[in-house]
Amino acid sequence: MNAQTTHDDDDMPAEVDFSGAKRGQFYRAGAQLNLPVYLDQKVQTTLAALASAKGVDFSALINDLLKKDIELIEMAR
Repeated sequence: MNAQTTHDDDDMPAEVDFSGAKRGQFYRAGAQLNLPVYLDQKVQTTLAALASAKGVDFSALINDLLKKDIELIEMAR
């Protein structure tokens, strides 16, 4: 611990100053969070090649495949 850091119940070092902060400055009502999705390397390579062969965007292909899977799942219920 350096001389400027105090140890109380906070994990925040003393040199961090939030006195000029504004609560909610970056909050946007209705903002949509897009989560990153990580594919297995072989799956990604195969789907990227398929998207390229069809001349479509990779994300569009993935979304279309997932939508079809969702339809099949809902039909099976």
